[in-house]
Amino acid sequence: MPSKTAAPAAKKAAPARKSAAGAAKTAATSRKKTSVAESLPASRQRQMPPNPPSAPSKELHVFPNPAPQRDYVIQFQVPEFTCHCPLTGQPDFAHFTIDMIADELCVELKSLKMYFWSYRDEGAFHEKVTNTILEDIVKASQPRFIRITAKWYVRGGIYTNVVVEHRKRGWKPQPRVDLPSHAEERGLL
Repeated sequence: MPSKTAAPAAKKAAPARKSAAGAAKTAATSRKKTSVAESLPASRQRQMPPNPPSAPSKELHVFPNPAPQRDYVIQFQVPEFTCHCPLTGQPDFAHFTIDMIADELCVELKSLKMYFWSYRDEGAFHEKVTNTILEDIVKASQPRFIRITAKWYVRGGIYTNVVVEHRKRGWKPQPRVDLPSHAEERGLL
């Protein structure tokens, strides 16, 4: 017949075994896990491209206007602009429309995309960020005319629209041409 004092000693030993097993498990999970890519031979791994993936940037690139002899409108739509409220840190979302008449230079699209992306982690008031974007595009490309319309999504039950413009000194728009409207034709009569 086992003694009554042996049972409590066995119970005390069981938790010690569990904690040793738990420590081994913790040590195993704390070791670096190798991914499938790391276990592949170097010949089967994808090499890093010579030009690494894009990253946010405040640098705007430009190229020569292919038709500087005429006024024509370039319109950019940026429906997924994001920044943070400088007071609450909550995300703010906006749809930007940029209407621009270039002079000698045009804004390169990928740099514009990376420029807008650079605001994602910044805190900015709607009015400030819209005006800053206008100033940066004007500084980079010196357009004849630019209008930026920022339609900010609802915050606290209020939509905010911010419209800013710049006109190059001395630039006058061409007179508007109104063409007669015609009924829309569809297929055969």
